[in-house]
Amino acid sequence: MSPEPADRQEYNITAYTENQVGLLNRIAIIFSRRKINIESLNVSPSEIEGIHRFNIVIVETEDVVHKLAKQIEKQVEVLKVYFNTNADVIWQEMALYKVPTDVIAEKVLVERLLRENGARAVVIRKDYTVFETTGHREETDNLIRALQPYGLIEFVRSARIAIIKASDGFHSKLSEFERREPSEEAAENEFLNDRDAVFTM
Repeated sequence: MSPEPADRQEYNITAYTENQVGLLNRIAIIFSRRKINIESLNVSPSEIEGIHRFNIVIVETEDVVHKLAKQIEKQVEVLKVYFNTNADVIWQEMALYKVPTDVIAEKVLVERLLRENGARAVVIRKDYTVFETTGHREETDNLIRALQPYGLIEFVRSARIAIIKASDGFHSKLSEFERREPSEEAAENEFLNDRDAVFTM
């Protein structure tokens, strides 16, 4: 098997879209056709009402990610797509850990464990306790290793959420364009031909 290109790294793809049924499937197909694995996928409301924000994490070269971004942007409901390295974004993931309460209470100094891993207890029952922590992947992995010897029952980690460091915000760009080009009546896809000017960050 040939070695991976040296310039492959994690990229965060951010897509601003309309909220339409079937769009997630069509975006996923763009990756599956190219046999590219999605490491993380999060969809949430954005700062603009009615506009959603996709955050997709993949490990690829810049050239491949650039082509993917252009392909995603061809979808009618997609307004604009950006891609950034981890250094260009502020990102977090949340994780939950379920452990037996009797074991953790008997064998572990819980307060020290929570403090060292930036975690907190969100549920404490007689039969189990659930801890939560937020951070980068290595930080959530550290707590897995700390809890494994005490009978980790369940573990789940959320998709990544990320904010672009250099962005002025999507809403300000749209408002700026509307001030330059006032319209008495909103028309569907009226900014479509000017999407690059409107949504450049």
